[in-house]
Amino acid sequence: MLQPRGENKLEEYRKRIDEIDETILELLIERANLAKKIGEIKKLKGLTFHVPEREREILERLLEKNKGHFPEPALVRIFREIISACLSLEKPLRVGYLGPKATFTHQAALHHFGISAKYVSLPTIKDVFEEVERENVDYGVVPVENTIEGIVNHTLDMFLKTENVKIVGEIVIPISQYLLSLATDLSQIKKVYSHPHALAQTRQWLDKHLPHAQRIEVESTAKAAEMALEDEHSAAIASEAAARVYNLNILAKNIQENLNNYTRFLIIGKRELRKTGKDKTTLLFAVKDEVGALYKALEPFYKNRVNLTKIESRPSREKSWDYVFFVDLEGHKDDPPVKRAIEELKERAKLVRVLGSYPSALRV
Repeated sequence: MLQPRGENKLEEYRKRIDEIDETILELLIERANLAKKIGEIKKLKGLTFHVPEREREILERLLEKNKGHFPEPALVRIFREIISACLSLEKPLRVGYLGPKATFTHQAALHHFGISAKYVSLPTIKDVFEEVERENVDYGVVPVENTIEGIVNHTLDMFLKTENVKIVGEIVIPISQYLLSLATDLSQIKKVYSHPHALAQTRQWLDKHLPHAQRIEVESTAKAAEMALEDEHSAAIASEAAARVYNLNILAKNIQENLNNYTRFLIIGKRELRKTGKDKTTLLFAVKDEVGALYKALEPFYKNRVNLTKIESRPSREKSWDYVFFVDLEGHKDDPPVKRAIEELKERAKLVRVLGSYPSALRV
């Protein structure tokens, strides 16, 4: 009996997909073998084994060639995993992050470095900085700001205490809050655990759906998930990843008040990066105690047409009412306009430190 033409075409397309999958696998094996050879050359010549600038160039080139045909977020994720896997054949990256597992910082680290890196959960932001400074890890990932809750002051303060650590990258991910529990129904919930930021971001939802439940602050969303495991009448506000890691039921999804909720994370390391053409620079400075000091400090950026994207102040801790300013700007410190602005700033401020020039977060 003859098959209808449509079924013949279906089998033909499936066969072609199988052939393409095998070709992709063969090319991945070839890429992995080349990565091994590159690793051997780097080891022989004492070269840096991980080059973030090169990784960014690869992704930018592929996005340009793709021209929107393949979904861009998926394309970036696929090639990040390919790069991560091939790099692990040279030497697995050691990445420290503010833990425990299944926090949003852990999620951000996985998003950027892929599953083939070796991850080290660390209890505090201070520990992440110290492990990077001691070179026990290659990179650290720490939160720096959220679109709703604002700046993470502890991260900024650590830059005042640590001079040998540089910002080498940034990660921006959407924050989706989930209600997780051993229970299967909201009516069973009497306690809700989470980080203070997560509780603040979900206040309206909790007021409406769990008005009588006790809200208990803990140090992380992952710790909240651990606490929810101890009592079937409790719940945690945490990430979707936490549901998988801790085997909890998802009682509600996307319960944050603002769906446009993003957190920015900094990647810290020891090496300065070269220009990629799509860079950001972060610096700190302290002004002299004089009238118009801040105006004078910022004027060089205006004169040299350097765009400032953020400015934050923190107490310097040297004396009362003395402040240090953190600035994010567009461009690399070696770009002529940025370089001129920084040199002029040094003449006007009593302290200037460039914390890092690095590729801006890839937006797809």
